[in-house]
Amino acid sequence: MAYDLMKAIETGSKNAILKKRIINYYIYNGNSTISELSRALDISIPTVTKLIEEMCETGLLLTYGKLETSEGRHPHLYGLNPDSGYFIGVDINLGSVNIALMNFNGEIVEHRMNVVSEISNSAEGLEALCRVIDEFVNSLDIDRRHILNVNVNISGRVNPEAGYSYSWFNLGEEPVAQIISNRIGFEVTIDNDSRAMTYGEYLCGNISNKRNILFINLSWGLGLGIIIDGKNYSGNSGFAGEFGHYPCYDNEVICHCGKKGCLETEASGIAIHRKLVERVRRGESSILSKAIEEDPSKVTLSHIIDAINHEDVLCIDLLEEVGHNLGKHIAGLINIFNPEEVVIGGILSQTGDYLVQPIRSSVRKHSLNLVNRDTNISLSKLKEKAGVIGACMLARTRLFDSGNTSRTDAVKATR
Repeated sequence: MAYDLMKAIETGSKNAILKKRIINYYIYNGNSTISELSRALDISIPTVTKLIEEMCETGLLLTYGKLETSEGRHPHLYGLNPDSGYFIGVDINLGSVNIALMNFNGEIVEHRMNVVSEISNSAEGLEALCRVIDEFVNSLDIDRRHILNVNVNISGRVNPEAGYSYSWFNLGEEPVAQIISNRIGFEVTIDNDSRAMTYGEYLCGNISNKRNILFINLSWGLGLGIIIDGKNYSGNSGFAGEFGHYPCYDNEVICHCGKKGCLETEASGIAIHRKLVERVRRGESSILSKAIEEDPSKVTLSHIIDAINHEDVLCIDLLEEVGHNLGKHIAGLINIFNPEEVVIGGILSQTGDYLVQPIRSSVRKHSLNLVNRDTNISLSKLKEKAGVIGACMLARTRLFDSGNTSRTDAVKATR
C-alpha cells in the first residue's frame, strides 16, 4: 500500500488535517511562500514553518528557490514534489481500457489508450481488469510504494463512498473497490464513468471558473455528470446522473436496464446502431451496408463516426435524429439546473457539429429562453481522455480532499 509519505501525513489528527489543507492549497494554487500560505489558511507562521519543514523532510514538498521581491529578504518558494507520489486512473470502455499515471502535481506522465481487453461483468472479467492494471504498473519505472491510490471508472450505478458497484462486478458482500485493492496491492477507489469524465473536464478542460456544469456522456449508452456550485454531485447513494434511463418513449424498445422506453433507446450509440441496421436491412444504403450484411455486431461506433465524417447521408441522418431527441431532454435539464455550461462528451462527440448543431437547435426550441440564454453548449476539450484524466484526478482528490470533489471550494477555503 502507500508508503511512509501517507504515514507521515496521518501522524496526529490535527497535524494530518493541516497537512492535507496545505497539500490542497498547493494542488490548486501552485508554489507559494510560508507567509502566503499562512495568510491563505489562517494558520500562524510558526505552525506553517514547522509543518513545511516536516513535509520537506518526508520528501512531500520541495524548495523552488527564492521569490524575487523589490526590497527586503527574498522568501523561499515551496511546492509539491511531483515525484513524491503517483496516482493511477483506469477508465473501462467496451472492449478496451484506458489507463494513466499522474504525478503529485497533476501531470499525466504515462498513459495507454485503448488497451484491448474483453472485460465481462464476471469474476473472470474483474480478474482481467486487475491483470491490465498489474501489467501497466510493472511497465512503470517508479517505486511501487509511491503509488498512493488507484481510481477505477465503472459505468452504471456506483456508490463511490461505499466502494460498491451495482451494475458491474457486484459479486458479493465485499465492496468491489476492496476486492481490487486486495488483488493488486494498492488503495483503490471507484466512481461512475460519466462523473469521472465530468471531473476531468472540470479541472483540465475548457470550463474553468464555472460552478454549475452538466456533462453529457454520449457513447454506446447515455450518462450525465453534474457539478452544482462547484461540487461534483453524486446524490444520496452515488447514483445521480442516470439520464439515459429517464422514461421518455412508448416505443416498446427494451433498454439494457430491463425497462422499456428509456431515453437511451432513442438517444445513444446503441440507438444509432440499431436503427442503422434496421434501415440498411430495409434497403437504404450506407458506406457500412456491406459490413452490416456480413455481421452487424462487428460494426462499432468508431466505424459509424468514420462514416459520418466521410459524409455518409444515412449515418448523418441518424445522428441528427439522436441530436434532436437528446437536445429536447437537455432542454429539460437546463430548465431545472440553469447551468453555465453543458459539455457534450463521449465517443459520439467526435462527430463535432454534426451532433452539436441539432442539439443546440432542439435546446432553443424546447427550453425557456430566459433560462437557456446564459447556458453555453460546447464539446469536450479532453475528448477520449476525459475519463482517464478524471480517474487520475479523483484518485488524488479522494486521498487528500476527504471525498470532497470540489475545485472551487478547495480554492475558496484557502483564501
